[in-house]
Amino acid sequence: MCESAAFARMIPRILMHGAPCRTLCTIHSKVNLLPHRRDPSKTSNVSAMSTLPPDSPMNVFDRKAKLLQRERAARDADVHLYDYIKDEVGYRLSDRIFDIKRKFGRALDLGCGRGYVSKRILSECVEELVLADMSPSFLDQAETTEGVRVKKEVVDEENLSFEPNSFDMVISCLSLHWINDLPGCFRHINSSLKNDGVFLAAIFGGDTLYELRSSLQLAELERHGGISPHISPFVEIRDIGSLLTRANFTMLTIDTDEMVIGYPSMFELMWDLKGMAENNASWNRNLHLSRDTLIAAAAIYKELYGKVRDDSTSYVPATFQIIYMLGWKPDPSQPKPLQRGTGEVSLKDLYKLDQIIKDTKEIKLGDDDK
Repeated sequence: MCESAAFARMIPRILMHGAPCRTLCTIHSKVNLLPHRRDPSKTSNVSAMSTLPPDSPMNVFDRKAKLLQRERAARDADVHLYDYIKDEVGYRLSDRIFDIKRKFGRALDLGCGRGYVSKRILSECVEELVLADMSPSFLDQAETTEGVRVKKEVVDEENLSFEPNSFDMVISCLSLHWINDLPGCFRHINSSLKNDGVFLAAIFGGDTLYELRSSLQLAELERHGGISPHISPFVEIRDIGSLLTRANFTMLTIDTDEMVIGYPSMFELMWDLKGMAENNASWNRNLHLSRDTLIAAAAIYKELYGKVRDDSTSYVPATFQIIYMLGWKPDPSQPKPLQRGTGEVSLKDLYKLDQIIKDTKEIKLGDDDK
């Protein structure tokens, strides 16, 4: 998400000593997003991992760079220190799996990372779990639970090749926001699901890191008279429903959470993003940030968004918006809405609902309702 490849050389070493302190401040719901697009004329370096045409407007992310970032993060001895966000989202996503009162024969964890969801899936819910990730090192570190048959495959999420109708459930936790062709990915996922199979995913939304984005933009605008993208583009929540519907999913459920986490300064946030392998991987990213621009951005960040705790210590908040989505592959056994005109109660009479229920003597159930 954030561009921090070279900033460690520029910042005083004192910022890098010790583990950064973090505080989970608040969690609430909110919807608002900012779209970004890549200039299709920039076609010089297109990853061979992508099947998109070089001039495609959807070719936004450098998949090779993202693979290198994940491999570097996985080989860090302190990689577990940066799992706090993905672990929390994985916990919430796995909790939604438990809400589905069904045992799934074969499930796929797409972009499993270090097993943020798989280590919480129980044998009572899933018989066989396939873990897939583009990073072999992350895949080796993925944790699982006892009693579940596990198979690991190195797979690029952008080029899925699973057999049609091969999974009862597909899960993805904070991985799909790096996909160039998200509509195509959704179609492949739907194809790999059996009828009445379910797709659950969590993805970063457009309000993610808006504080960092605006601080960097203001600092660059002041010093260079223009801005360059340092925060990767995110999907809009209002587009998720239409994308899932186009991919042949039905009975959709989409909601959002916001996790606001406090950091001592902007530099600890950027360091942690690098440890999460969430560095910026856009093709049009700026590979260099000058020292004075970074220091100015940190000062702007603190001035605009800085807060003080009860113990008088200051911190800067960083917002992570999480979009959760759930969709089912159509099947004749699924409930269907009644035909238009078959309703017996008008919406204008809803205020009299208690009286209507009291006056109802008998309710007839059809064969499909039993």
